[in-house]
Amino acid sequence: MTIFSSANVHKDIFCNNDTIQLFLIVANEGLEVLWFKNHLHKGINNKIMKAIILAAGIGNRLGMHAANQPKSLLKFEGKSLLKRHIEILSANHIEEITIVTGYQSEMIKTHLSNETIPINYIYNDRYAEGSIISLSCAQETLYNESEFILMDADVLYGHEMITRLINTNIKNCLLLDRDFIPGNEPVKICVDKNAQINEFRKNIDEKLDYAIQGESVGFFKFTKLIGTSLLGRINDYLAKNKNNTPYEEAIRDLLLIYPEQFGYEDVTGIPWIEIDFPEDIERAQNEIIPKLSPINY
Repeated sequence: MTIFSSANVHKDIFCNNDTIQLFLIVANEGLEVLWFKNHLHKGINNKIMKAIILAAGIGNRLGMHAANQPKSLLKFEGKSLLKRHIEILSANHIEEITIVTGYQSEMIKTHLSNETIPINYIYNDRYAEGSIISLSCAQETLYNESEFILMDADVLYGHEMITRLINTNIKNCLLLDRDFIPGNEPVKICVDKNAQINEFRKNIDEKLDYAIQGESVGFFKFTKLIGTSLLGRINDYLAKNKNNTPYEEAIRDLLLIYPEQFGYEDVTGIPWIEIDFPEDIERAQNEIIPKLSPINY
């Protein structure tokens, strides 16, 4: 892993093929040993919560609306999605942010050059492949932090969403919205009669028995235990050359194996939208922006 330091708090960390190979070696040697060593070195009282924002994608489905820039730089009422993320995270006392970039990464760094919150930029040179590679690039946060927030960059939302996620008593938490448009595009969360999550993916088996179904907002809060376990699952996918896998599949694996470790917050009613298609931009401007309340610092 090559690290370049700039004049301020920002860092450039390049995630390339060598980094992936190093990650595979570390995983094979045993993540449990690595986790234990990090606890001994850093202590177990580190309570600072950090955030990972995945912002490496190209945004091809936006067509001309993408304007040859990352879709996380799309502006609504003069403010980009990324700027809104940072304002909301800062208001909720997040002290450091890791942004995984890819497509037009220099645009993102220039756009955020005046931010005062510490930002670590990790460049994924394989951004055209699956999002699981972007998540693997944030391995340092996954196995070093006692708890952290994981976020998709292409979401416009009310700040209450993050307040709920940070303040929940659920250690490993997903956000579920019961008010969603059915189809193959939304990543769905299914909850059984015992209030445990029993499915998490776009396509749900018709025979699955569930009591509640909602759309995942794409924001998560995880503990170190789940973070290190995620690295193990990512290792499995990369070792099998399943590089085009969405990162949600690695989370799903853990959900199905250890359902008792996870829970969800029902955020139905809080305005939000994921920006994937041109019609999402129109809906964001006409339906979501008018419902957003000011961010309270």
